[in-house]
Amino acid sequence: MGRIERVAIFVEVAERRSFAAAARRLARSAAAVTRAVGDLETRLGVRLLNRTTRAVSLTEAGDRFLAGARRVLADFEEIERAAAGEGAAPRGELRITAPILFGRMHVLPIVTEFLGRFAEVSVALSLIDRPVDLVEEGLDVAVRIGVLAESSAVATRVGAVRRVVVASPGYVAQHGTPLAPADLGAHAVVASSGAAGVEHWVFRNESGDTSVAIRPRLVVTTAEAALDAVRADFGITRVLSYQAADDIARGSLLRLLPGHEGDELPIHLLYPGGRHPPPKLRAFLDFAKSRLRRRCQAVTRAISS
Repeated sequence: MGRIERVAIFVEVAERRSFAAAARRLARSAAAVTRAVGDLETRLGVRLLNRTTRAVSLTEAGDRFLAGARRVLADFEEIERAAAGEGAAPRGELRITAPILFGRMHVLPIVTEFLGRFAEVSVALSLIDRPVDLVEEGLDVAVRIGVLAESSAVATRVGAVRRVVVASPGYVAQHGTPLAPADLGAHAVVASSGAAGVEHWVFRNESGDTSVAIRPRLVVTTAEAALDAVRADFGITRVLSYQAADDIARGSLLRLLPGHEGDELPIHLLYPGGRHPPPKLRAFLDFAKSRLRRRCQAVTRAISS
C-alpha cells in the first residue's frame, strides 16, 4: 500500500470518526483500514488518532496532520487530472470560509450561483466569525473583513465596509440626535459583544481619534439582536455598514455621527500562497471577485443615500 493511499485512508477515518464507517466507505476490510493508519503512525513516529471502544478522535498531532493531508490529496487529485488532460476543467470540492452574517447575506448567494454554473464542483462553506488558518484548516479560500495580518496568503481586495452608528426614527424623535460621540452618554446604548467593544467605542474625524466610554443598557452577543432592539425604538447601536444597509436605505434606521466613523475596513478574498491555484479555485476567484465588488458598492450606496 502506497503512502498516498495510507494518507487517504487516515483522512477518511478522521472525518468519519470511525474505522468501520471508513472501511465501508472505501470498500475495504476494517482490519486493512486499521493496519493502514497504524503503518502511517509508525512511519511518522506519532499517534494521530485516539481509539476507544466507543469513539475515534484526533490527537493534537493528528489534527495538524489532517489539514496538511487534505491539501496533499487535493494537490494529488489535480495532478492526476492534469495528466489525464482534464486540468482546465473546474471540478472537486472547494472549502470556503466567511464571517457568519456577511457570508449568509453576500457569499452564500454567490456560491449557489457558482454551483449552478459549474456542475462538477461542490462547496463546503464554513461560516465563522473568527479568523482561521487556511492551511491548518485545509481551506481553499476565505472572505475576510478588516486589516489583514502578515501572512503568505494571496489577497485580493473586493470592497470595504465601515462601522456605523444607527437608531430608529422613533427613538430619535423621542430622545434627540447625538451630534458628537460624547453625546452618547445621554442615550440608551445597545452593545454587541460579538462585533465591537462594550466599554469603549473609538471614533475618528479630521481632528483624530476619540475614545468614548459607553454604559450599555443592553448587551447582546450578535449584531442581528442589537439591530432588532434598535428597530423597536429601544436605543442606539453600532454595527458594520452592511449589517444595517437595507434598513438605512428603507429609512427604518437612521445613520448617526457619519463624520466620526473613521477608516474603512477592507474586505479581501484570500487563498493560500506558494501554490498554483487549481482550476476550481481559479474559477471561483474569477466568478466571485466582480460579484462581491458589486455587492460592496451597493452597500456603500445604500448607507449614503
